[in-house]
Amino acid sequence: MLRRAATEAEPAGKRRIAFRARPAAASRLAGIQQSGRSKSPAGWLSVPPLSPRQGKEQAAQAAAILVGGGKRRRRRRLPVKGQRQSCWPSKCLKKGKETAEEDECRKESLLDKHLKKVSPDPSPVQLIVQFLEQASKPLVNEQNQVQPPPDNKRNRILKLLALKVAAHLKWDLDVLEKSLSVPVLNMLLNELLCISKVPPGTKHVDVDLASLPPTTAMAILLYNRWAIRTIVKSSFPVKQVKPGPPQLNVMNQVQQEKEVTENILKVLKEQAADSILVLEGALKLNKDLYIHTIRTLDLLAMDPGAVNGETETSTAGFNISAEELQCQVCYDLGAIYFQQGSTDSALYGNAREKFFRTKELISKIGSSLHCIIDEKRLAGYCQACGVLAPSDNTSQPSTPYSQIHSCLRSGSYQELVKIFLEDNRTPSLPVQFRQSVLRELSQKAQQGNDVLEEICFKVCVCNSVCDVMQGRPVGVHFNQLFLRPTKEKIDFLLEVCSKSIQVESASESSKRKMAYFLKNLCLGLEDLQLVFMISSHELFIALLKDDERKLLIDQMRKRSPRVNLGTKPITSFYDIPASASVNIGQLEHQLILSADPWRIRQILIELHGMTSERQFWTVSNKWEVPNVYGNVILGIKDNLTRDLVYILMAKGLHCSTVKDFVHAKQLFAACLELVTEFSPKLRQVMLNEVLLLDIYSHEAGAGLLGETPPSNLISRVRGYLEMRVPDIPLRQVVAEECVAFLLNWRENEYLTMQVPLPLVQTNPYVKLGQLLAATCKDLPGPKESRRAAKDLWEVVVQICSVTNQHKRGNDGRVSLIKQRDSTLGIMYRSELLSFIKKLREPLVLTTILSLFVKLHNVREDIVNDITAEHISIWPSSIPNLQSVDFEAVAVTIKELVSYALTVNSNNHFWLIIQADIYFATNQYSAALNYYLQAGAVCSDFFTKMVPPDVYTDQVIKRMIKCCSLLNCHTQVAILCQFLREVDYKTAFKALQEQNSHDAMDSYYDYIWDITILEYLTYLHHKRGETDKKQIAIKAIGQTELNSSNPEEVLQLAAQRRKKKFLQAMAKLYF
Repeated sequence: MLRRAATEAEPAGKRRIAFRARPAAASRLAGIQQSGRSKSPAGWLSVPPLSPRQGKEQAAQAAAILVGGGKRRRRRRLPVKGQRQSCWPSKCLKKGKETAEEDECRKESLLDKHLKKVSPDPSPVQLIVQFLEQASKPLVNEQNQVQPPPDNKRNRILKLLALKVAAHLKWDLDVLEKSLSVPVLNMLLNELLCISKVPPGTKHVDVDLASLPPTTAMAILLYNRWAIRTIVKSSFPVKQVKPGPPQLNVMNQVQQEKEVTENILKVLKEQAADSILVLEGALKLNKDLYIHTIRTLDLLAMDPGAVNGETETSTAGFNISAEELQCQVCYDLGAIYFQQGSTDSALYGNAREKFFRTKELISKIGSSLHCIIDEKRLAGYCQACGVLAPSDNTSQPSTPYSQIHSCLRSGSYQELVKIFLEDNRTPSLPVQFRQSVLRELSQKAQQGNDVLEEICFKVCVCNSVCDVMQGRPVGVHFNQLFLRPTKEKIDFLLEVCSKSIQVESASESSKRKMAYFLKNLCLGLEDLQLVFMISSHELFIALLKDDERKLLIDQMRKRSPRVNLGTKPITSFYDIPASASVNIGQLEHQLILSADPWRIRQILIELHGMTSERQFWTVSNKWEVPNVYGNVILGIKDNLTRDLVYILMAKGLHCSTVKDFVHAKQLFAACLELVTEFSPKLRQVMLNEVLLLDIYSHEAGAGLLGETPPSNLISRVRGYLEMRVPDIPLRQVVAEECVAFLLNWRENEYLTMQVPLPLVQTNPYVKLGQLLAATCKDLPGPKESRRAAKDLWEVVVQICSVTNQHKRGNDGRVSLIKQRDSTLGIMYRSELLSFIKKLREPLVLTTILSLFVKLHNVREDIVNDITAEHISIWPSSIPNLQSVDFEAVAVTIKELVSYALTVNSNNHFWLIIQADIYFATNQYSAALNYYLQAGAVCSDFFTKMVPPDVYTDQVIKRMIKCCSLLNCHTQVAILCQFLREVDYKTAFKALQEQNSHDAMDSYYDYIWDITILEYLTYLHHKRGETDKKQIAIKAIGQTELNSSNPEEVLQLAAQRRKKKFLQAMAKLYF
């Protein structure tokens, strides 16, 4: 009969299982809100008077009817497979001759007997649902029209049975709310008001509770307490139930139940102020109240003509003392005031007053059957109110939480440290709260507050010592702060340790934890004076035994064997007479450090004067000279000249590598002047290195600012490429940098037409540069003139190809081995990548990116195709597709795009390529980020329209797919409008999804397509989502979307919404 409902989220973290009626039953049970259950609440008065015996018999008869027994049963239905059979006694309902025992069973109410079982099945709450479901079944007349449930004797008895079951549960709202849905409980409490003779048509706030019978007043209070509790509970987050397979009927029924619940909540929230006034008035009552029991309900059924007043039924129920009543009401009022405090902070004070009053009453009442308060939850409320609304009343003790927050607000940080120290003695603050305070202080300290650095350290020490005492590991933050320990830090640490443990009364476990902590601290310190501070402290002596202290000292000595605290300081190093070897060592040290050519020359002269046996170019292993130069330099016969040339070149190359171009020029100039006197070959080598240094210097300085290089530098670069001097050792990097330099400064004409042919044939970088220059030069031309593009394509394909080798194993089988770097190309792929990363010219980078994108797309994987500029200039196929290493191509594209975006992060075509790469690798959030960046950079952050060649239909469709896979279905629907032809099918399908992770109705202002807005209105109406439906209607009603407007107005409205939506998306994904 029943289904398990979704678990409700509670702050205490417990899962509360709720039982709800079937959706169809729930919608019928809610009919009281819509159809009007009876013409007046006095409908109970129309029940004819019954004797006690007749009342019990009718109750038994109604109960038997529900489970298939009793006199009204025409024929017995066979049980359906899987259906639970009734556990109610049926022998008491048999016709015919009855024994004395059966007569007694008949006299006793079947309901009473069932409820007295240890674990009755159905449970009491299930019975309430079944009774109310049966009583609220609508009728269908002869014209097939649905009529509200009739107010007849059968339905009144069923409602009475439901009230009796609730009375058996002692009207415990915790139990009822846990197991009954809002519509069911709403109907139950309305029936209680009705049977309690609450005057019909009267607002509860206008009723004088003191003048009403106790049971009537208690019914009003119970209803208004439930109303307040339901409002508070609805503000808590609820975990969504994972939907099963879609079933139209079930979905409609669930939606109906949801709609009814929302309607009830809406009414309760509108009447919340009245409910609060009713409960506030209840606090002024100084008399006991009574609530209905099964007996009083029977008495009411027997005497329906009684009027309000002090009768037997009004004082025969459960007695609720004035203190118990005030305790429950104060707690519920505190909860609603706390919930409303988010909009009116003054209400936190009211909540604090009610919660502390609840605590006083609980301590006065003690354990009570009719007053059950979650004291842990109450304590949490009190702590929160103590922070949000500190009391001026000194009689109420302030909690550590409120004290800490007060210190943070006022800036009393030293007092804050005292609170943490005090808490270390008697821990009460959770470790998460301690860490959150430390994080807050650290964030403030990082913003430039130097005073807080010391406070952060002290709080961190308090937390760490607390962790030690409770057996938790010490955090990383503590170890970071002790990377540079000082005397003051050690003093404070020892103070905290001493105040955190009472050696006389502490347990052995606590002593061992603290001793282990101090011992490890000593082993981690390098300054022996700080170690002595800890080891000589009275706490350390009290915690560690003599043998443990001796063992620690031995460990310290082993770690630092050269340190002896008992000896006197040794004689100063400068007091020892210097020997010849010492002088040579000092000069070698100066030689290593010096970058002044003249000083290097003087040092070498002195060293060669002291000894002629040493080769001083080997003093430092950091002095490295390329092998092609080393053989020539080491061939110099004079030792001094050889050392000087080698060291000057090595130091110059090192300075060039670390971009110290000033010293590099000085060193190279001195070396060039030196070698010019005796070696033309070395002179040309130095001229080449000076040229390379000038290229580096310009590219790192003026070149980054876009300044054109001097004409003489360009002439020297050309001269190097045209040089035909034989037997000159050349470094490949010089030619590589020269080609990259000419490409960066658009010397395409020279590279294409004037570079010597032998150099093109022998130097792979020159050949690659020539092909790149020719391709870039031909880009604006017709398709027939793209011979250079085809040649460049073939060169790169060959570089990215793999060579397949066959190997025969021991078992005779032949296996295929792929060699990643092909030796067939003019260079390795890693060398090609290194060369490309020297380029900065946008057209050159776009061309090479376009080539690799085409190579990636040649596999005909349409889903993962990447878009790029000039992609049509490349061949559309490869003869031997299996030879290409497409994994290496994909890696190369990623590296090239990343590098290109470091050169210019605002190139929208490169951003689109990066987005396509993320899309192809299923990284949809990152893909959306780059798609949006591409649109933002070419529209001044969407203040202008994005050009259509940037946001093509393919890009928009990929953005739609990204949003769909991220479950952002409203964004999908809006993006469907961006297409040239609006994709209504995709938009409607997305809007049907209820599990959406975006802002949903907050995005409706960005929809300009009336068809989509109309569909949204229909959809929300179908689901019963009134608020969202109103938002959609409001969006439709905007005048600028009127279809009668001129086309220009409609276009402007669409463009404005496009810009706003894309800006909102950018804020979300950037």
